[in-house]
Amino acid sequence: MADRLTQLQDAVNQLADHFCNSIGVLQQCAPSSPFPGFDKQGGKSPAAPPTEDYAPIFAKLIARTAKDIDTLIDSLPSEESSLELQLASLKKLEIENQEAAKKLEEVVAKGENLLHQIQEALNDIAHCQLQCQALESSSPPADP
Repeated sequence: MADRLTQLQDAVNQLADHFCNSIGVLQQCAPSSPFPGFDKQGGKSPAAPPTEDYAPIFAKLIARTAKDIDTLIDSLPSEESSLELQLASLKKLEIENQEAAKKLEEVVAKGENLLHQIQEALNDIAHCQLQCQALESSSPPADP
């Protein structure tokens, strides 16, 4: 849950950045308004407005970030997720864990049984090889 809270905090910070940047661009690109008797530019013509329209860009960024925030909020646990529900969930997980442990013990027991059978078979093979070698060495060589 802490991860989701961090993501939510990052998304809110990103939304604040988008708002600040959009206001800064609006201030930078907005045409000046003339006030009679108070002319700061000293007779200069105002700068031409930018050719790019930033409003749709910032609108998309803000809308997308707001949607991300809604999604993150929906993924947070609700207040209905009380201690009793959490304890019930933990009990269920503990039961599942115990069942998995029993299955693991059964598999380990089967594996040990197979290992024992393989060791007996190898032992029998070794005895047979030793007996065969003993018979071959005790028998007289054949005369051609």
